[in-house]
Amino acid sequence: MAHAKTSTLVMLAVSAAILAGCSSSVKLDEVPVETRTPVAKDAAAGNKAATTSQSAVATVDLSAKNANANAMANTGLGRVVYFDFDSFSVKDEFRPVVEGHAKALVGQRSKRIVIEGHTDERGGREYNLALGQKRAEAVQRSLVLLGATAEQIEAVSYGEERPAATGSNEDAWAKNRRAELKDR
Repeated sequence: MAHAKTSTLVMLAVSAAILAGCSSSVKLDEVPVETRTPVAKDAAAGNKAATTSQSAVATVDLSAKNANANAMANTGLGRVVYFDFDSFSVKDEFRPVVEGHAKALVGQRSKRIVIEGHTDERGGREYNLALGQKRAEAVQRSLVLLGATAEQIEAVSYGEERPAATGSNEDAWAKNRRAELKDR
């Protein structure tokens, strides 16, 4: 009988340790919307402390690579907003994408879109679902601030479940940290 109680206590302690290890210290509601000026690579080379990202993760420029691939067929607007690692701040470089969709939604009040939030494979499933939702909602808030109505926009999260690129490297992870705007 005492052995069964000891086993139960050990299992509870192990479960608590595992859950504590899965938690993140990053509070998703406390990350500010980001506005920054990119640093030229030549300027950063002279100062090793200079960085344009929120972490030590290398920056990958996706705006130029994907401008044509992500263009909407009927309006020419991009459909993807990319994010930095562990962030849901909409970057200045994607402002034209958000502004273009806001204008389309304001001009056609019957138009509806879905914003799908995605993450890379790093982090726990629940954390990535929450981060993907925060990314979708950040784009949604930006659209509403520019005149679209909340009723026109649905924000959903797929977390890490629908990667745009496979691989476990920074290039693939950067392509997966995104919010996609899709017609409904």
